[in-house]
Amino acid sequence: MLTNFSTKAAVFGRTITAAVFLTAVAFPCYFMYRAAESAGFQIPFHDYHPRSPHIFPLLLPDDDSATSDSEEYSLERVLKDASMQDNTVILTTLNEAWAAPRSVVDLFLESFRTGEHTRSLLNHLVIISLDRKAFSRCLLVHMHCYALATEGVDFSHEAYFMTPDYLKMMWRRINFLESVLEMGYNFIFTDADIMWFRDPFPHFHPNTDFQIACDHFSGDSSDLENRPNGGFKFVRSNNRSIEFYRFWYSSRETYPGLHDQDVLNRIKNDSFIREIGLKMRFLDTAYFGGFCEPSKDLNQVCTMHANCCFGLDSKLHDLRILLEDWKLFMSLPPSLKSSDSSWRVPESCSLDSLRHFGIAEDDVEQFNNSEGLNRTL
Repeated sequence: MLTNFSTKAAVFGRTITAAVFLTAVAFPCYFMYRAAESAGFQIPFHDYHPRSPHIFPLLLPDDDSATSDSEEYSLERVLKDASMQDNTVILTTLNEAWAAPRSVVDLFLESFRTGEHTRSLLNHLVIISLDRKAFSRCLLVHMHCYALATEGVDFSHEAYFMTPDYLKMMWRRINFLESVLEMGYNFIFTDADIMWFRDPFPHFHPNTDFQIACDHFSGDSSDLENRPNGGFKFVRSNNRSIEFYRFWYSSRETYPGLHDQDVLNRIKNDSFIREIGLKMRFLDTAYFGGFCEPSKDLNQVCTMHANCCFGLDSKLHDLRILLEDWKLFMSLPPSLKSSDSSWRVPESCSLDSLRHFGIAEDDVEQFNNSEGLNRTL
């Protein structure tokens, strides 16, 4: 009888221990869920299948325990989990300024959830965080997060066009994308201030190594006089694209003080590109538009970029209007979805707004003729 009592007591003790453990786990999870919900993150119910995010150490310069081997392992793992069957991933970068609640990243993710056949693409999106706070926010709102550090640079705040931090950030990105190609992954790179309204894959050119969106499109996808914009590109991993990215990155020394886009404009006619046989095409703004040259037909648009824009506040103002316009268009009956439908933007992001901010006419002209202030990260 004493033995039975001891057995029952042991079972009761294990039951109590299990209950305490489950309570300890459940309460933090509940409060984390409520915190995410209050930040505006909603768990979608269709197509998008969140899994537990991979939490890796944030490899910043003051982390003595970080090694390149552990960083590469983390990257390999998150890319593998996010990749499509053909090893294609979607990549974007994020810093603290763009990661704050109700800032750029929330609008970016919302566009995937409200677009046509875009929600499922979130399963293949990797957010590359440039600082600790951006990484922490990513873990709250998305499932594939990777922390990328750049020694001696603080990317947490807005890095305005052509400032030293801006240039370091752009070239760090080129170097990082080269490493993704070397690991055997194709990628779409998209700035987070690009709204995704439709699946872009049907509009990519077949048998092309490198294709890129434009600030201004001439009408010919092979015309090297197009004005490309590095904020959106689709690149296939092969020897040609890897050699091209190495050449592009090394060309920063040939053209010191220029950002990646201006350097691309200088090397796109280089004989080296022809020697390696790189197949390059430019994407039509009818499908891949922006504030520089908006997509005119909402029945065709795939993405819209908040380029030709100065300052985070202006960008957010126009991006919110852009999303409102899209939702209104999608709510219309098919008979009213005509090609005459138009955007109300750019508004705050117009070139006139640059003059309002006191930017000199020569700088406005440079802005209009180049990539523009389209990545004020």
